[in-house]
Amino acid sequence: MSCFRSRASTAILAAFLTAIGALPAPSADYADLLTPEIEDAIERGLSYLAAIQNPDGTWGTRYKVGVTALSLLAFMSVGYLPGEPPYGDMLDNAVRFLLRESELKDGYMGVNMYEHALATLALSEVWGMSGEEGIGEAVKRGVRVIIQAQSPMGGWRYTPTPLDADISVTVMQIVALASAKEAGVYVPDETIKRALDYVKSLQHPSGGFGYQNSANPGFARTAAGVVSLMLCGERDSEAVRRGLNYLLSTPSFVGTRFFYYGHYYAVQAVFQAGDKYFRDWYPRISEVLLAKQHADGSWPQTQDIGYSTAMAILTLAVPYQFLPIYGR
Repeated sequence: MSCFRSRASTAILAAFLTAIGALPAPSADYADLLTPEIEDAIERGLSYLAAIQNPDGTWGTRYKVGVTALSLLAFMSVGYLPGEPPYGDMLDNAVRFLLRESELKDGYMGVNMYEHALATLALSEVWGMSGEEGIGEAVKRGVRVIIQAQSPMGGWRYTPTPLDADISVTVMQIVALASAKEAGVYVPDETIKRALDYVKSLQHPSGGFGYQNSANPGFARTAAGVVSLMLCGERDSEAVRRGLNYLLSTPSFVGTRFFYYGHYYAVQAVFQAGDKYFRDWYPRISEVLLAKQHADGSWPQTQDIGYSTAMAILTLAVPYQFLPIYGR
């Protein structure tokens, strides 16, 4: 017997849709971008995630902590919160799983630092909205693990030891730390400064960002690098300007190796850049995502079950502006 539930039938998914009804109202600033087709795609994606949640409150199989965190964020990105219908019990179970994971390993969550940062981010966003003390303590433990694992070069790698770094893992730690700091957790300024200096050291003369050095810049890595700088107060910096120019000249709406990862960050980058860029970019990526969605509400599976669906929803849900970390 598989350790995760099988996909629900079309009838079960239809029942979810009937019970849920319309999504919460989006921000008035971008409500016009959310077409009925986009809102329907988000609803069907959430219904799919609801149908495949594991009995223990998790999502995924190989990377349960990371996919659970992303799925939790996907629901919250359109205004569904733990403890509140229609998904409140499911989301409560997901939060409890992450809290157990934090307690079990003295704050370290998951099998690598990427998962750990996603869990810290998800719990931080929940704590910022709920204020529950137990969640806050888990966020503080998660932040402590991140700070202690920062390498001498300023970044992070997959293991919770300060030995090496790459842009992907580093950016996720920066986003988690930014969220925790916004929620009220103390994060040393020096930790952030060293991390941003490391990210900037990976920028190629073209404006794009490389993986562990400035060579071979790519779309997904650049989107991640730009977002990390913008979230930490460098929205108007030269590095961000050059990075945005690189992104806008290489949009990569199809055929990228890390499609969902790249566009999860890219849509945030153009949102932070302003209305002109976001209103041009969002309809294009939305059209591509809608074309990729399966009849059962999921998106083509990559990394682990539920991962691509959660990432697609987070990309489509930006106009709602419900996650504090990604607000302007």
